Amino acid sequence: MKQLLVSTLGATALVASALPAAAQDAPPNPYLSLQQEMKLAIARGNEWLAQQQKEQGWWDTEDLPALTALALTAAVRDPAVDPAKELPESIAKGFEWLKEQQKEDGGIYNKGLGVYNTATSVTALTAGGRDVDEPAIVRGRKYLIGEQWDIGKAKETDNANDGGIGYGSHNDHTDLSNTYLAIEALALSKQVVDDGNFGDQPDLDWDAAITFLSRCQNLEATNDQEWASDDEQNKGGFIYTPGDSKAGEVELPDGRTALRSYGSISYAGLLSLVYAKLEPNDARVVAVKEWAGKNWTLDENPGMGLQGLYYYYQAMSKALAAAKVDKLPLADGKAVDWRSDLAGKLLATQKSDGSWINENGRWMESNPILVTSYTVMALEQIYHSIPGKP
Repeated sequence: MKQLLVSTLGATALVASALPAAAQDAPPNPYLSLQQEMKLAIARGNEWLAQQQKEQGWWDTEDLPALTALALTAAVRDPAVDPAKELPESIAKGFEWLKEQQKEDGGIYNKGLGVYNTATSVTALTAGGRDVDEPAIVRGRKYLIGEQWDIGKAKETDNANDGGIGYGSHNDHTDLSNTYLAIEALALSKQVVDDGNFGDQPDLDWDAAITFLSRCQNLEATNDQEWASDDEQNKGGFIYTPGDSKAGEVELPDGRTALRSYGSISYAGLLSLVYAKLEPNDARVVAVKEWAGKNWTLDENPGMGLQGLYYYYQAMSKALAAAKVDKLPLADGKAVDWRSDLAGKLLATQKSDGSWINENGRWMESNPILVTSYTVMALEQIYHSIPGKP
């Protein structure tokens, strides 16, 4: 694991070398200036985050290890970090604190939200690329896999929640947000168990997970739930959990009621489909990309206004990079360079001290540590996904 890990399986590999003769004929890199701006903004964001770290190694509160995990992920994915060198002492201290929060069941949490905290922590530990963290990663993976629902008849997905993952301890429902974070953590950390050094390891029931994902998507052809709608506004987008959308309902012209698809969870759905290894031409993947193109905006989280805006930005960067989308086709037939536009938006909203914050505080986005971590990670995702980057 002595390499810097990037957040998506679809990230483009680094160019190992450049041939001077070929370079003379190569077209200019359209992202060169933007890359430099992003590197500076990332450095400023990480510098601000470093100033917020507590002496014991954690960020913001001990109750939510996820906040520490997000800050650590932002720190180690900085393009200025040399993966061949040891991590700075403060970052290593953060990782040690994170591992100290791991419980006997493998979860990394303190006061509830076991899946959210563990998934975010496994992703951070994986991004750190340290061999010493691998046992904790393996235990965290087992915890996440154990939280996948299968109630009623075993292996039957006879309950709408089956295949999904909730906040932990099998609470009253599963949801796409926790499922996507768990799927991401499991996909990114898979290389840790693939070498066989930890013996036979359990795996997610991916078929059941795909069934759950399908049950969160407004797509009648692949969703067996009665509420699924192919109406023009919602077709292809995702909702929070089968039968419930955080964006509410919409009455259709034919008198039916549809559950409104919304932006952040639709990109979470796209990323999950990619990590579940669905092909680009799969109807579910095609439909959610079409929904994203029809609802493209950086001014709000479609369907939610300013609520969860920076979660939306981060999910967008990860999903479009993983899906290998260079330009996203829009409803009017044009295509948007999402990397350039999203990076420009994030650069323009950075505070003078290097931080970011959402004026809408839902889902903790009035917390600058959370939002700055989200934004730095989004910029890093864009940077690392640029084709042929230096």
